[in-house]
Amino acid sequence: MFCLESTTDPRWIAVVVADTDRLLADHAYCEKKAAATAMSLIGKYPNDAFLVPHMLKLAQEELEHFERLYGVLAARGIQLGYVDKDPYVGELLPLARKQGVEGLIDRLLISSLIEARSAERFFLLAEHLPDAELRALYQELAVTESRHHTLFVTLANHYAPKDEVRARLKELAVEEAAIVARLPIAARMH
Repeated sequence: MFCLESTTDPRWIAVVVADTDRLLADHAYCEKKAAATAMSLIGKYPNDAFLVPHMLKLAQEELEHFERLYGVLAARGIQLGYVDKDPYVGELLPLARKQGVEGLIDRLLISSLIEARSAERFFLLAEHLPDAELRALYQELAVTESRHHTLFVTLANHYAPKDEVRARLKELAVEEAAIVARLPIAARMH
């Protein structure tokens, strides 16, 4: 699915169904972090007339998703609380090259992988959650998240030839699959 080299372990669904409150709070934080990442890219590349408009739109969408998730939490009497750092993202980000256009491409491709993994899991939630309201929400969000995955690859293709981007995405996807395989299964988005 998407650019992913693995699929989510089926045991993940049972874990999140058993602790949906924790999943919802973690997901809200993920949306907030996604908006912050888009704004961070604007801060790092403020004069990039190609990148900035895309990141502005993405930040707005991610904040809308955060607002929706926060509303779900509030309606269900669940506090947002504090969520530990995301070990998945914590292992992915150091894979990025640090300098120049390669650093930007890697940051975009890592974001693409995060969005792809999220979309994959949203589709699973839309199919398996017992709550019909949440199934509908995740079905809708899965479509948006799929677009975000594609957006990041499209953006990377602006900065390097498609074959180079495809090869680098494949390398990062192999690493992403290894990270997913070694992390414990938890009621988190990643």
